[in-house]
Amino acid sequence: MRSLVLERKDELRIRDLDPKEVLGPTDVRIAIKTVGVCGSDVHYYTHGAIGPFVVREPMILGHEAAGIIEEVGSAVENLKVGDRVCMEPGIPDPQSRASRLGLYNLDPAVRFWATPPVHGVLRPSVVHPAAFTFKLPDNVSYAAGAMVEPLAVGFQAVSKAKLTPGASALVTGAGPIGMVTAIAALSAGCAKVIVTDVVDEKLAMARKLGPAIMTVNVRSQDLKSVIARETDGWGVDVVFECSGAAEVIADTLHHGCPGGAIVFVGMPLKPVPLDIVIAQTKELRIEHVFRYAHVYPRIVALLGSNQINVDALITDTYAFEDSIEAFDYAVRPKPSSVKIQIELGK
Repeated sequence: MRSLVLERKDELRIRDLDPKEVLGPTDVRIAIKTVGVCGSDVHYYTHGAIGPFVVREPMILGHEAAGIIEEVGSAVENLKVGDRVCMEPGIPDPQSRASRLGLYNLDPAVRFWATPPVHGVLRPSVVHPAAFTFKLPDNVSYAAGAMVEPLAVGFQAVSKAKLTPGASALVTGAGPIGMVTAIAALSAGCAKVIVTDVVDEKLAMARKLGPAIMTVNVRSQDLKSVIARETDGWGVDVVFECSGAAEVIADTLHHGCPGGAIVFVGMPLKPVPLDIVIAQTKELRIEHVFRYAHVYPRIVALLGSNQINVDALITDTYAFEDSIEAFDYAVRPKPSSVKIQIELGK
């Protein structure tokens, strides 16, 4: 099984590596068609670890995926051979306390693709539970199907924010996760979404997401002044912090309105101090996002109904044989790049 294998930090190879997965009665086997390159994949490539997750032996990369079912287990009733699907990459223990509480993304025992020691899906096929496999509508491409995974992070953030129609939001960071969070905020009925970054090309891409988007380059514009002008000095209802930058995180509390919410989506590399007194005097609700739960069906439905569209975010596509080139590019992409994908088949 020819796969994109991270042998160790800074070393990728395309070679045979068969995880030897066995199809169980509630599983499906999926021929992989499209895989997105995630920032976590790139971080494992360049650093060999993310926090406690360390690459100690060769690992197949990739977890944002779509494909077509080529075999089904004996007990699978809701899917069939030939169905085009996307897959939720985290498999929890259904008996864990977190899963029984509905918080399966927080299950410490979850097996998540391309998170050491679990292999990812940059390979011809994968066996996956049918319960975490979702049929794509006919009008949703494999490329869009592979975007459901990053979209899920944005929709989890919006769910934690408890957004109501007509709300105002700030999204800090116009990278892939910032973009999908802005899309999710718009789909929840936000009347105004302010997106910030320091790269004009990314902000230009964000403006294409819809007329309710306005952008601020924080290198040349004063964000506090813009928010004060746009909210009559009140502040935004929700701040979605997607950059992971320490100085941005520390400043988020200033932007939320009294009684508003701060949702931390991006992950900083080191601990960041927060002025809790500001949060207390505004009674800000502070929420956090770690992956997602119970959002895939809603995203697939929205894509199928054309209520959301992610085509413009897919800026770079590589053939599987050029996967190493794709990852090297992802380490230092052009400012206009948002999502890089790898195609394993049409």
